[in-house]
Amino acid sequence: MKYKNLSECLIDLEKNGHLVRINEEVDPELEMAAIHLKLFEKHGPAVLFENVKGSKFQAVSNLFGTVERSKFMFRQTFTKMQDLVQLRNNPMAAVKKPWNYLSTGLAALKALPKKTSFASAGFKEINISDLPLIRHWPMDGGAFVTLPQVYSEDADKPGVMASNLGMYRIQLNGNNYVTDKEIGLHYQLHRGIGVHQTKSNKKNQPLKVSVFVGGPPAHSLAAVMPLPEGISELTFAGALGGRRFRYDYVDGYCVSLDADFVITGDVYPNENKPEGPFGDHLGYYSLTHDFPMMRIQKVYAKPNAIWPFTVVGRPPQEDTAFGALIHELSGSAIPNEIPGVKEVHAVDAAGVHPLLLAVGSERYTPYLKSKRPAELLTQANRILGTGQLSLAKYLFIAASDEPGFNCHDTEAFFEYVFERIDLERDLHFYTRTTIDTLDYSGDGLNEGSKLVVAACGEKVRELNTELPLVIKQSEYAEGAELLLPGVLALKLNDFTTYVNAQNEIHNLAVWLKNNLDELKGIVQVVIYNDFEFSHGLQRLNDYVWITYTRSNPSHDIYGVAEAMVNKHWGCKGPMIIDARKKPHHAPELKINPETKKSIERFFAPGASLEKWA
Repeated sequence: MKYKNLSECLIDLEKNGHLVRINEEVDPELEMAAIHLKLFEKHGPAVLFENVKGSKFQAVSNLFGTVERSKFMFRQTFTKMQDLVQLRNNPMAAVKKPWNYLSTGLAALKALPKKTSFASAGFKEINISDLPLIRHWPMDGGAFVTLPQVYSEDADKPGVMASNLGMYRIQLNGNNYVTDKEIGLHYQLHRGIGVHQTKSNKKNQPLKVSVFVGGPPAHSLAAVMPLPEGISELTFAGALGGRRFRYDYVDGYCVSLDADFVITGDVYPNENKPEGPFGDHLGYYSLTHDFPMMRIQKVYAKPNAIWPFTVVGRPPQEDTAFGALIHELSGSAIPNEIPGVKEVHAVDAAGVHPLLLAVGSERYTPYLKSKRPAELLTQANRILGTGQLSLAKYLFIAASDEPGFNCHDTEAFFEYVFERIDLERDLHFYTRTTIDTLDYSGDGLNEGSKLVVAACGEKVRELNTELPLVIKQSEYAEGAELLLPGVLALKLNDFTTYVNAQNEIHNLAVWLKNNLDELKGIVQVVIYNDFEFSHGLQRLNDYVWITYTRSNPSHDIYGVAEAMVNKHWGCKGPMIIDARKKPHHAPELKINPETKKSIERFFAPGASLEKWA
């Protein structure tokens, strides 16, 4: 549908059975988030909180809680957007079949932002303290905006067409922010707003920032869409929403006239304040660090404004649907961005950036019968130098001519790689480099290492599909699990120091080497200390989450009969990943038992959410 605002969207969702209402008063202090998490887990509907304690404004969550609901909201424009992406990737398609793309071209023309009158939007001035101040997790440093559209402009090229619209979390209160005067602006590596702030700093002038909340759902998706440089998120929002992005300038700040709320303010050079903690999408807290502080200029709200929010935590969560939509819209762009790469898959269950899978090509030496990774390594370097893909910590890349081979079937992809990798040759480390801001497995904020695992050629081993007998009969039997074909989990004592870990894992590696003949089908050994693995699909999710969020490749990977040859590390037997909790890791996200108990009233017989109990 072509929604003019968020309210129209909610009416449409309710009419079609995608939304429920809660009339009772709900506390924004942990309760609203806990209700959202339970509904999401049950694949439930969007929920409209009509009576938010401490605020006159309603709030809505779980809008994008399922891919089906997300596509339902864009059912009239989604296919046209896919055609637009296809046209960008293959412009000759329009030349060869112009009539097929006529409506697509018209949709693109309608995407241009439209300047109109601020007075027509009906905004009223309010304070930050009037908003639904939602605190999501017990250790959060305050209330956060979790579906913001953060707008900034290029100081060298002002105007909406060279602007950046991104989804960077906003801390509304807490810590030492001055109430109603200051808020926190958290953005990470490879974000467009960072470029804008750098340019403003060089000119020794504040960066004017506008935070839009609400409006048509296309605006939220536009804020997370990884668009190529030079393409405005506002045009994408217009094309996907089927309605031009309407805006005006007030006191020099851009204002989205379709938004429900707008916060304007200034970010001055070198004015930072502690931001966080915040329960984040890796399933852990991101801790308190200094980030830019925004001085509030004005806060606007429409009379019947509705505050949209989401809750992030251990994946999958609502932001999973964002990723699925982005893949459907832009997945075909990868081969054009990175020659030879057929597709990539940032594994959501591992927190996105910790684990990236890719299908590449091997075309360098077709005349050789024996294949080894060559072009794959070139492609891996291109991937790790491309936008947000560069934040990947583990990159597994494989080449295959098998029909239907892809990297979105995670378990099958791992099986293919583990059947083929040469552990002495195919592991490539990048040390002392940057990693995702939210990943605390490394040496410090944004600091860590990366590992590329490249595989191609013929199968060289059969993987174990059952726990080896030698493991069952050993001192390591308690807690031993086969997580995937070829992947063994062993439980050790809690991690204390890296010196002790090296001794512990050295002893394990010696034992494994002495039993190598019975472990030929084991490629990876995952060490853990405090986790209970599930069964079925959740077991795969447990494996990727534990293994790749809790390890730093340079520090936590060992090997059986490991050796350094001409500065290249490899091993003859299984690679060992120490995925135990470390003292420097951030705490995991957990709901308070008291909060779980307090929300039971909403799921009791006769209550608003009884169906989803």
